[in-house]
Amino acid sequence: MEIIYCQGCGAEIQTTDPEKIGYTPASSLNKEMVLCKRCFRLKHYNEIQDVAITDDDFLKMVSTIRDANGLVVHMIDIFDVNGSLIKSLPRITGDNPIILVGNKVDLLPKSTNQNKLTQWLRSEAKEIGIKVKDVFLISSAKGSGIEELSQQIDAYRENKNVYIVGTTNVGKSTFINRLIKQSSGYTDVITTSYFPGTTLGFIEIPLDDSSALIDTPGIVNKQQLTHYLSDEDLKIVTPKKEIKARIYQLNHGQTLYFGGLARIDFIKGDRQSFVCYFSNELPIHRTKLENADELYKNHVGELLSPPNQTTLEQLPKLTESTFKLNGEKTDIVFPGLGWVSISGSDTTVAAHSPKGVSVTIRKSLL
Repeated sequence: MEIIYCQGCGAEIQTTDPEKIGYTPASSLNKEMVLCKRCFRLKHYNEIQDVAITDDDFLKMVSTIRDANGLVVHMIDIFDVNGSLIKSLPRITGDNPIILVGNKVDLLPKSTNQNKLTQWLRSEAKEIGIKVKDVFLISSAKGSGIEELSQQIDAYRENKNVYIVGTTNVGKSTFINRLIKQSSGYTDVITTSYFPGTTLGFIEIPLDDSSALIDTPGIVNKQQLTHYLSDEDLKIVTPKKEIKARIYQLNHGQTLYFGGLARIDFIKGDRQSFVCYFSNELPIHRTKLENADELYKNHVGELLSPPNQTTLEQLPKLTESTFKLNGEKTDIVFPGLGWVSISGSDTTVAAHSPKGVSVTIRKSLL
């Protein structure tokens, strides 16, 4: 069978996996203009749909960003900063200026100090070697902060191309769709003519006669728990509205299970608060540490759920990481799931997460 390329973005057409680049239904192969599903949705409905690509494949694709002269907008999920900050970003973008955008800010408690949060994000990025020109907080779903961000992108780009970069599920597509709908100029241009991407899998949305907003596929970060979950479990662990902190007063020798996907053991320290920030739908179960292993063995997928059976079949075994805390307010972060804030001194905890999903600690976000 001859190889067909999408006439929109240049991706090789395939008819087997709707989640991957270049997918189109087999029935579309006979059309005069063959477009992948993503380009078809953009051309006919002014909608961007995200597709996933591995970090390695993405690095091969992005020489155009490194070699171009434009503005990079790095979008991250504010509820999963550690899982969505792309550590290899400077390698991808070269010397191009970077704006950091924290999306899904509507999920954090309303009491969150946004100025403090902006500074915190800037320092987190700096710590992994990403130097940013500016930081913005938005909610693609609710539309808050979009207008200001749009204006600032226009100011920073200096009539150059804008590259939107992020991991999967950070809300990149929702953001771009909002931008498209916000300006009748964008919509008219896209509806009446199609501007093909210059590089495999990229889509160009014209901003003016000489520059474009360039959507890039979402990078898959396998350290995020979400990549091992069934669709049903993903709905449970993904917050849909403002998260409510759940506070547990624990003595050492107690354990908290987050569904059956992760757990934290209080090994040593004085009685203190464990403040849990997870989807409101995710059950949290407290037990004695001495009973924790047996409880998991007998009740994972039932009392301790999610995971459901589909997730259990692909979920790696839980592995343990131990952390000693010194009294500074610290978050224990489970990428793609949530975090626990602890502020006790001389405290030791053990965090259990599926192998490959690395638990980290950070200075408290809230």
